[in-house]
Amino acid sequence: MTLQLGETAPDFTVASTEGNIQFHEWLGDDWAVLFSHPADYTPVCTTELGAFAKRKDEFASRGVKLIGVSVDPLDSHNDWVKDIEKTQGAGLNFPLLADKDQVVADLYGMIHPKADPKVTVRTVFIIDSAKKIRLMLTYPPSTGRNLDEILRVIDSLQLTDNHKVATPVDWKNGEDVIIVPSLSNEEAKERFPDGWDEQTPYLRVTRQPGRK
Repeated sequence: MTLQLGETAPDFTVASTEGNIQFHEWLGDDWAVLFSHPADYTPVCTTELGAFAKRKDEFASRGVKLIGVSVDPLDSHNDWVKDIEKTQGAGLNFPLLADKDQVVADLYGMIHPKADPKVTVRTVFIIDSAKKIRLMLTYPPSTGRNLDEILRVIDSLQLTDNHKVATPVDWKNGEDVIIVPSLSNEEAKERFPDGWDEQTPYLRVTRQPGRK
């Protein structure tokens, strides 16, 4: 199945380390980061799950829940969690789906046969409170994810949802933003009374809304 941005994230009911998860019900009115792992007891995944656990509060402060998925069974997950806590200094504090029947992997297109026919690639889905897919990132099994980038994208999405702006290359929360081209100068004056730097008619740089 090939998903696209803006589509509703597929619902599912799957066992997890925190009991059965009916995804849409579990998500509620929050955002989510759904991320897959090639397999249990793999070194890169171990570091990733520990890192997500350590930074759970940073996601929670943005109204974002974390949920991982691996095609290994629940008893394997429960044993693996001990290694994660031992080696990474953080216990698992969010659900890890036991997708042994590849229900989630198939719904979300996490198996890439030309990369590996048996394991999920490292895919990240950012899903908003309307249950729409807002971002998809796919890494090869050998490459760990960058949590700073995932948080940066969430900050950008949530900011641009609420204001008529876009975020430029390498933008970080608190830095200047771009007024969207669809907004006329007259409309922009109402929204951005402090003005902007018009580098070209379509590239108008202004202070991030809400920044002091």
